[in-house]
Amino acid sequence: MTYQQTLDYLYAQLPMYSRIGAAAYKADLINTQKLCAHLNNPENKFKSIHVAGTNGKGSTSHGLAAIFQSAGYKTGLYTSPHLKSFTERIRINGKEISQQNVVDFIGLNKDFIGELQPSFFELTVGMAFDFFAKKKVDIAIIETGLGGRLDSTNVIIPEISVITNISFDHVNLLGNTLKEIAKEKAGIIKNKIPVVINERQEEVKQVFNEKAQETNSTIFFASDKISIEHVSILNGKRNIEVRENGIKKYNLTTDLIGNYQFKNIAGIIETINIANQKGWNISVENIKEGLSEVNKLTGLKGRWQILSQAPLTVCDTGHNEAGINAIIEQLKNYKYKKLFWIIGTVNDKDLNKILNLLPTDAYYFFCEPDIPRKLNAEILAEQAKIYNLKGEIIKNVNEALFEARKNASPNDLILIAGSNFIVSELNEI
Repeated sequence: MTYQQTLDYLYAQLPMYSRIGAAAYKADLINTQKLCAHLNNPENKFKSIHVAGTNGKGSTSHGLAAIFQSAGYKTGLYTSPHLKSFTERIRINGKEISQQNVVDFIGLNKDFIGELQPSFFELTVGMAFDFFAKKKVDIAIIETGLGGRLDSTNVIIPEISVITNISFDHVNLLGNTLKEIAKEKAGIIKNKIPVVINERQEEVKQVFNEKAQETNSTIFFASDKISIEHVSILNGKRNIEVRENGIKKYNLTTDLIGNYQFKNIAGIIETINIANQKGWNISVENIKEGLSEVNKLTGLKGRWQILSQAPLTVCDTGHNEAGINAIIEQLKNYKYKKLFWIIGTVNDKDLNKILNLLPTDAYYFFCEPDIPRKLNAEILAEQAKIYNLKGEIIKNVNEALFEARKNASPNDLILIAGSNFIVSELNEI
């Protein structure tokens, strides 16, 4: 098969959560365990760090990978969903898995895949683990897809587990309360494996403490020890001050410029501290170098990514209540005359919690992602009226961006946010 034929096979034959939603979710690890056994258990052949959480797990994973790369380690990175290309999901030292590697993996294992009928995500996890094992990475940073306890990635025994934050998302699968969601995320905490919690959240701290006690795991709340202070933003990078226990340790410059990245960076630094305690050799200079060029080193996209200036045009993959809240806070850093917001989402989000947060003085372009799981732009626009949000329907995100630029002045701000999938369809990403 060609690469395109291989992708067509994957998308057509295997249920894919990002496209069809809950019908693709497998609430157990059986398929992943069978696939890994078929592949001679590659998950046991490399060291790893496991990252879960509602928001921030992608940025945290990329930040950790950038630092390990900067320290000279051959570093695997598994993340999801991809924005532009399937191969983004599996990388070593920032280089995506080749199309030929994807074709070869499917070709070698197609008969077994046909018998097993795994989900799209289960298969990509197996592919990533097989690739990392064969390429003999020193370490792999593994981001969960959805939840933690029953996530396909949860067959690894990592060096360190990391949980970024807990907020409402995928409530139909993970639970209707923060504690229920936290219990699912806490499922990545393994016996006697240290765990870093990026931020102490009063509503769920007990869940993590109890799980750590149950598994005899040392738990670290990064926000108790490490704080990040804003200094300035210059040339698309943010200068920050890192404090430990209230004492300034050093300054660094990072291309993770969103305010919401402060908590992620605290978790990243604490994770590196623990990695060093476990025998890894990562210096402050490695931390500075890695965090300075996360996007370049790892290929991270869509996190408060500036597309152009005058008018300032930004995209962000924030797509749930906490993510939209973070975007609203980020907007306060900028001076602009008028805000144009291009927004689209999927059909299983709690629209009321999102729309209730949006500024009523912005002008909205209601669009929709080109996937079966989309929320129709007409429905989004109708719901938005309830919250006094004004705008127009332009279904395609690129056409909406073209129209926004036609209407915006150089002093305005254009934002594209609300779903990973509308950001992924931007031609400029």
